[in-house]
Amino acid sequence: MDLRKNNFLGTATKKYSIFMILFVLFIICSFANPNFLTANNLTNISRQLAVTTILAFGQTMLIISGMLDLSQGSVLALSGVFAVSVYKSTGSLILSILAGIITGVVCNFINAIMVSSLKTPPFIATLAMLAMARGVALLFTKGQNILQLGDFIVFGQGSLGVIPIPIIFLAVIAVITWYILKHTRFGRSLYAVGGNEEASVASGINVSNVKYKAFIINGIFVGIAGVLFMSRVNAGLPNGAVGFEMTALTAAIIGGTSFSGGIGTAMGTLAGAFIVGFLDNIMTLTNVDSYMQQIVRGAIIALAVIYDIQSKNRRTKNALGRIEDKESKIKKA
Repeated sequence: MDLRKNNFLGTATKKYSIFMILFVLFIICSFANPNFLTANNLTNISRQLAVTTILAFGQTMLIISGMLDLSQGSVLALSGVFAVSVYKSTGSLILSILAGIITGVVCNFINAIMVSSLKTPPFIATLAMLAMARGVALLFTKGQNILQLGDFIVFGQGSLGVIPIPIIFLAVIAVITWYILKHTRFGRSLYAVGGNEEASVASGINVSNVKYKAFIINGIFVGIAGVLFMSRVNAGLPNGAVGFEMTALTAAIIGGTSFSGGIGTAMGTLAGAFIVGFLDNIMTLTNVDSYMQQIVRGAIIALAVIYDIQSKNRRTKNALGRIEDKESKIKKA
């Protein structure tokens, strides 16, 4: 009885540890600065987090399947300036957000071709897209910011009742990601491909199709994030969102998504994103030097990856130990 209870507590602690960390961090931040708990500050945190967290959900699905996307920030900027341009030309909010989404999908379809069809490593393929998408954004705008966006700002600055519109987008995408990973065949295929691609092929999974779909969904998320970002800053910034892909990766890894593939959850990523957001916010409120903030972010990434590698090694050792125990029992029998 005690053994079962201990196993249950151990499993629960491991499963919900990221949420415990988030709760403890929230309490610490509340005491560290009285402005942290104000409604205005928490609303600003949520608006700021919406963009990078949406990116993090795209990264989560890619990383689970054994890939990643280093081009998110550049594609976001390209999607955003295209969306802004379409709005200024047509005055249509619907056409503008469609333009942003289509741009994100096209860029990620190219990523998928390079990764899945041409067998280019995801790191190299998306690094190339990072440069190309940023270059197209700068060429399209001639390096100039697009100003006077009018009603386009409703996406990033508007509210539905008391709920900021970016939070509504974030909540919907969080639910979609959770449902895909938890309740669909495609979600199960993502875990299978990331866990062991060769075994997935042997079991009849169309690995190429899975990778294409993962990139396309990521493209939809990046396109939406581009619209929200440009709307929030009230300008089309071809040089905007630099480094956003690293923030998204950090949120996913802190949230328990394994760089080795095959492991990760939507809710873990959401918690990881809020941990990153709370840390950034409290460092700003307590006047931590901006250079020191970069050092802290880098250290967090390093620690998260080290923890991921060690966790994988422990799981491998435990699995090998169980296999050895079974073999020894068979020999004894």
